[in-house]
Amino acid sequence: MNQLHGKRVVITGGGSGIGADMALAFAEAGAEVIITGRRREPLEATASHHSAIAFEIADVTREADMVALFEGLGEVDIVIANAGAAESAPLARTGLDQWQRMLDVNLTGTFLTLREGLRHLRDGGRLIAVASTAGLKGYAYVAPYCAAKHGVVGLVRALAQEVAGRDITVNALCPGFTETPLLEESIATIVTKTGQSPEQARAHLQSTNPSGRLVQPAEVTTTALWLCGPHSGAIHGQAISISGGET
Repeated sequence: MNQLHGKRVVITGGGSGIGADMALAFAEAGAEVIITGRRREPLEATASHHSAIAFEIADVTREADMVALFEGLGEVDIVIANAGAAESAPLARTGLDQWQRMLDVNLTGTFLTLREGLRHLRDGGRLIAVASTAGLKGYAYVAPYCAAKHGVVGLVRALAQEVAGRDITVNALCPGFTETPLLEESIATIVTKTGQSPEQARAHLQSTNPSGRLVQPAEVTTTALWLCGPHSGAIHGQAISISGGET
């Protein structure tokens, strides 16, 4: 399948989880894929799976990194702002440093990625932000993360209005709890803070999904491919829930 032959795709946070799954799927669809992240080893590991995947070291929270990244790449067709992180704590015990970290990587990082991507986007381009169901509803103990992801959804909706007449679409993907290394970190945190077993913690997260299971990265990737494929131009300014009916 070469539906994306000749397309150049940039995916932030491409070293693991949803980003790595997207990188391989877009490469298999015929695209030239550039993944970015702060750590070389996971990026190299992902790139080793397909000759059409290259990588660049870049920190989405640093403006200079993102400007240099896109200036070095030149024109692109698809930009996926996927990099993110999650930390948990009751709001009363949330420090300003934790609040700022969550905003920096999840919201500012998405802003810088989409801004620089837009500046280098070809006609007919696609901008996608990987948000979360936390951008559509609240979850206890992750208020900064929820605030940042709600901000991502608002950013996407605002930008969609700006570019509506330019043959460019901007959308957000909002997965529920997804089987990724980030989820494993969340499970470990729950175990540490509550004394639950890993199995109990996983079952709790699964219970938020009416389908009784975790979302798989491929389900998010397939949605992204659809948004970048033919006949998707009318899907614009949307926050698409991928959550088994949770939202």
